[in-house]
Amino acid sequence: MKIERVWAMPNHKTFTIKPIKELLYKYFEDEYVDPFPFPFKKDALEYLKKFKKNSVSKLAFDPPYSPRQLKEMYGGAGLSYDTKSSYWSNIKNEIARIMKKDGTIISFGWNSMGIGKNRGFKIIEILLVPHGGNHNDTIVTVEIKL
Repeated sequence: MKIERVWAMPNHKTFTIKPIKELLYKYFEDEYVDPFPFPFKKDALEYLKKFKKNSVSKLAFDPPYSPRQLKEMYGGAGLSYDTKSSYWSNIKNEIARIMKKDGTIISFGWNSMGIGKNRGFKIIEILLVPHGGNHNDTIVTVEIKL
């Protein structure tokens, strides 16, 4: 597994940060499923349920990182939101359901859990993006479905 650390300024548009943009292009080029596109227009869980089982080969998982951000992003778009931990588990279960064998998912967050081994995924790369100051690092986990 490759682990890389690069410095970048914080940006609410995660995919525009240079090392993240490069990583997305490395694995996805320009085409992938994004259940949390900015600005938010629909609930991610409902969106994922529309895909057939084993139908997606590339997915970027960049949810709002905190209940406060979820409230701001979903509430600001007039969408309902659920801050229970089961919501995040349900989303990860849907992702596991729709991903093809050998499909690649890139997850963004404050930890390196990704979708997880218990859902049939293996980490192949981790990118740590420290933003400096009082900003949390962004931890980017690249996984494949076994």
